[in-house]
Amino acid sequence: MVNMEVFSDPTIARHSLEAVIQLAERFKEERGRIPVFMEVCGSHTMAFAKSGIKTRLKDHVGLIAGPGCPVCVTDQKSIDAMIQLSEEPDRILCTFGDMMRVPGSKFTLMKAKTEGKDIRVVYSPLDSVKIAEENPDKEVIFLGIGFETTIPILALAIREAERKELKNFTIWMTTKLVEPVLRVLLDSGEVKIDGFLLPGHVSIVTGKQSFNFLAEEYETSGVITGFEPVQLLSSMYKLLELLLEKKVDIINDYTYVVKEQGNLVAQDFLKHYLEPHDEEWRGMSAIPKSGLVLKEKYAQFDAKKKFKVVIEEPRKTKCRCGEIIRGLITPEQCVLFNKGCTPSNPIGPCMVSTEGTCAAHYQYMREE
Repeated sequence: MVNMEVFSDPTIARHSLEAVIQLAERFKEERGRIPVFMEVCGSHTMAFAKSGIKTRLKDHVGLIAGPGCPVCVTDQKSIDAMIQLSEEPDRILCTFGDMMRVPGSKFTLMKAKTEGKDIRVVYSPLDSVKIAEENPDKEVIFLGIGFETTIPILALAIREAERKELKNFTIWMTTKLVEPVLRVLLDSGEVKIDGFLLPGHVSIVTGKQSFNFLAEEYETSGVITGFEPVQLLSSMYKLLELLLEKKVDIINDYTYVVKEQGNLVAQDFLKHYLEPHDEEWRGMSAIPKSGLVLKEKYAQFDAKKKFKVVIEEPRKTKCRCGEIIRGLITPEQCVLFNKGCTPSNPIGPCMVSTEGTCAAHYQYMREE
C-alpha cells in the first residue's frame, strides 16, 4: 500500500527541491545554461504553479507547459461547431464543465444556456447516455473532447448506447492523442527541450511503452510522474540525473498505477470502436492521425455524420493560446494576459480551463 501523504509532505518536498536545484546547478556549470523540461499534462501545469515549484525553480530549471490541456488544444472551428449544435430545437447538449465558458467566435455555451438552450454539464459521458434514455423525443449530443485518459469512457458510452438501442444519442468526437503532437513539437525544433515530464493519467491507459519512441527515435528522455509536489520533484531529479550521466531513457516514476503495457482493456475498447483520424489542433493546424473517430460500423452514434454544421472562418483575436501550448511563449508575453483576458472575462481557452496555462499563471504566478 502506497502512503500518498508522503508525496505532499512539505519537509520532504523542501529537501527534494534543494536536491533538484543542486543537480540543475551542476548542469548549468557544465552546459552554460539551465535545463529545459516540458510538462505534457495540463494537470501537471496547474500543480507546478499551485505548489510554487515553478516559481522557486525559475532560475534553475526552465519548465515549459506543453499541449496537455484538452480544451486548450481544441481548434476554434471545432469550438464554434460545438456551440452551433446547441442552436437547433429538440436537442440536449451534454458537456464537461470547462467547455461552458470557452469563447466561440460569436458566443459561449454558457450564453446559449442562459438564452434557453438545453445544455447540461455532466461528470461522465455515461450520464449523457442516461439523459438520452430519459428523453427519447430529443437528440442528445455529448461533446467528446479529451486525450487517451478520457477516450475509453467515450467508447464505453457508445457501448451502452448500443446495448440500450438508443437512436437519439451521438458524440461529437474531437479527441486528441499525445504521441503525434509530441512528434510535431520535436520535429519542428521550435523549442529546445532537454526532457519531458510525461502525463500520469494518459500513461495509465497507454503504458510506459507508448513513450519509448522519445528515447529511441529522438534521443530525448522522459519521466512518467504523478501530481503531488514530491512526485513532480522526483521526476525532475531523475531527468537531471540522466542528463548529467549523458543517458537517454524513459522512466516510470509512477509504477503503482502505470504499467509497462498500460490498461489493455481500455486499449481494446479504443480498437473496437475507434480508428485514427487527422485532427486540427489550436495553433498547429491538422496533425495526421492525431485523433480517434468512430468506425463506420458505429456511424449512427457519430454526431459529425448525423448533423451538418456550416462554420464560417473564426474571428481573429490577439489571443496567443496557440503559441502558449506549443511552448513558444509564456502567458505573460501575451498582450491580453491580465488585461483584456482574465478568468472572469476569458478571451481564449488557456484562461478558461482548469488545466489551462494562462489560468495557472493568473491564479498562482501573476505579478500584481
